[in-house]
Amino acid sequence: MQHHVRPAGSPPTNNYSHAVSYTGPTVVVSGQVPLDAEGRLVGEDDALAQTRQVFRNIETALAAAGAGMSDVVKLTIFLTNLADLADFRTARDEFINLAAPPASTLVQVAGLVNPDFRVEVEATAVLPAG
Repeated sequence: MQHHVRPAGSPPTNNYSHAVSYTGPTVVVSGQVPLDAEGRLVGEDDALAQTRQVFRNIETALAAAGAGMSDVVKLTIFLTNLADLADFRTARDEFINLAAPPASTLVQVAGLVNPDFRVEVEATAVLPAG
């Protein structure tokens, strides 16, 4: 896996890579939301707590496929309020490798499947070839 954090001529990043190249089996994780294992909302009005739960859910899904956060090559982030971006970044940075961050896309959305959800994240990971 090779992370191209900021290729020459690219704009600055905030802990994401502009591109990631890889070979090996791919794991695609569906959009994860801030529900715990019992289906309870975590952090009702707390974007930081919701984001941490989302990343815990991503870790659980990755582990089931034999992968971990270090294998993530791409995140797609959906926020209902861009005012939550700082909290999102704080939580995300607790889970990703800041020296080799995944490529990322951030989208502001009008709402998610549950109106209490503030964040949803999809992940793509790659297992080492071999």
